[in-house]
Amino acid sequence: MENTTNSKSNNQNSPIVELDPKTIEIIKSTAPVLAEHGEAIAVRLYELLLSSEPELTQFFNPSNQSSGKQAKALANAVYAVAANIDNLAPLESAVVQIAHKHRSLQIQPEHYPIVGENLLLAIQQILRIEPTSEVITAWAKAYEFIANIFIDLEARMYKEAESQPGGWSGFKDFKVIKKEKESSVITSFYLQPSDGGPITNYFPGQYLTVKIRRPQDSYAQIRHYSISDAPGKDYYRISVKREESFGESGGVSAYLHDHLEEGDTISLAAPAGTFTLDLSSSRPLVLISGGVGLTPLVSMLNATVELQPNRPIIFIQAALNGTVHAMKDYITSMTKTYPHVKSFVCYEKPTELDYLEKNFHQEGFINAKWLEEILEELNSDFYFCGPTAFMSTINSILNELKIPQAQRQFEFFGPMQNI
Repeated sequence: MENTTNSKSNNQNSPIVELDPKTIEIIKSTAPVLAEHGEAIAVRLYELLLSSEPELTQFFNPSNQSSGKQAKALANAVYAVAANIDNLAPLESAVVQIAHKHRSLQIQPEHYPIVGENLLLAIQQILRIEPTSEVITAWAKAYEFIANIFIDLEARMYKEAESQPGGWSGFKDFKVIKKEKESSVITSFYLQPSDGGPITNYFPGQYLTVKIRRPQDSYAQIRHYSISDAPGKDYYRISVKREESFGESGGVSAYLHDHLEEGDTISLAAPAGTFTLDLSSSRPLVLISGGVGLTPLVSMLNATVELQPNRPIIFIQAALNGTVHAMKDYITSMTKTYPHVKSFVCYEKPTELDYLEKNFHQEGFINAKWLEEILEELNSDFYFCGPTAFMSTINSILNELKIPQAQRQFEFFGPMQNI
């Protein structure tokens, strides 16, 4: 993990310079104001940014914009910077996670001044302060300081992604060699380089970034999908849930389901992400998925049985019911092949067929009592992924069971939020 508080940079154009004490004092003093007005500032920033630079629309998921998740995540990040500007060490993991996302999106150094200019303008307008005020001057310095940290870190990430075996820069064309329906709403796509070359390796849990341009799009659309198989194959597999929301003209996921066929090509950025399996641990592994959140966890499951064949694994899947439950048969087959792998299913609203075939172990929602009953060892490593409300519930349950924070990892599909 990179140290994001270094004062020196490899970026020759924008060396990172320490902030002066007066600037730090002013930035910290704005934290309470940002806690109150941060979301309004973020909303205004995106309005200004996307109206003046519409080509940047490709970097933002419309559903996250419409739902307010993007603005909320940015507001939380700006507040965190203000509150920790004198010691950024607590933000290190968040900085690395954001840098991974930026690298996957192909954010470049020239994008940072554009965002900074609009951020300062948004602060001026929402807080009704003059552009010459000491607050704006201080935030201009702080933004440049933070931007240079990201630029420096991302430059190293770009170099690493391109220089490793099978690596590449930017977006590269891949061919769909297989398309497989996993449930009524989830479809898997198996992808190989169109040029016939090798693929770069990745860590179990990482994601790929897909770039497409549909006929109705003014600009390209970029989305992230977890790799749903173990490393070491000659293909990548992504398993995509069909989403219909926020007026995306059917949505990118629906477009992939309906129009991306075997033999077609799609552009990908190299694997990225910090939600990765710790293969140095020998504690039992508990994987808890909600809906399509199973995708990075299947990658972790497959990697663990190959690389740690004696490590106990419990795979828990929560879904609405059996009609949308993806990879159920596959997970069941894993429990038969590997005696140390156990699987449990929780359906919120089982169908009559689910009752008849006894397809699930728990009806309703996962709770602490049931989880404790099925776990063989509380001293385990917990990885969980799914909708925000689901992960908040799981996190609360793990608090109730007194699971140490160091033994839990989770990932959002979208902007980082609090759970």
